Amino acid sequence: MPDRTLVIETATAACSVALIEAGQVLAERHELVGRGHAERLVPMIAELPDGGRAARILVDVGPGSFTGIRVGIAAARGLGLGWGATVHGMSSLALVAAAAGGAGPLAVVLEGGHGELFMQAFATSPLAPAGELLSLPPAAVRERAAGLRLVGDGVRWLDSPDPRAAPRGALPRAADAVLLPPALAQLAPRPLYGRAPDAKAPG
Repeated sequence: MPDRTLVIETATAACSVALIEAGQVLAERHELVGRGHAERLVPMIAELPDGGRAARILVDVGPGSFTGIRVGIAAARGLGLGWGATVHGMSSLALVAAAAGGAGPLAVVLEGGHGELFMQAFATSPLAPAGELLSLPPAAVRERAAGLRLVGDGVRWLDSPDPRAAPRGALPRAADAVLLPPALAQLAPRPLYGRAPDAKAPG
């Protein structure tokens, strides 16, 4: 299994895993779990061929849910240690951008909590970041993303007068990691929160 990669995505409301080998998706599991990542992740990995065992592990490091990010990275590091596998990170925003396809620049917009949205612009062909990761209120995202194609579950906060009634947009999916260029699948396996933590130590 020298060319096999286990992909773990727990940074958003989805819990998603995939096994990739030689540029092909061998198997995947993808569920919308909300806050249940810690309970679902290991069983989902176990359902993959060979229990998900791989020589390389790629984990979503964020931005997204603080808890979800930590769950995914902890699992990746633990399995990497047990299997002797290398562990690398990827961005949830790059994963959504890769899945979006198409030509021309785009902006990925994901829900960030506290009334803000995570946003990052990307160039396509080849896929590459075209701006920094930002956490902004919807009005600021509308201004900065003017003229760009928008993708991601945060778009519903921009296009509908009642966001609760709007359909959900794209969430990261582990199997889409097969579409990432190598440079975007080699981040350090440490959290990319995108904003300050909700809770701070007293001091």
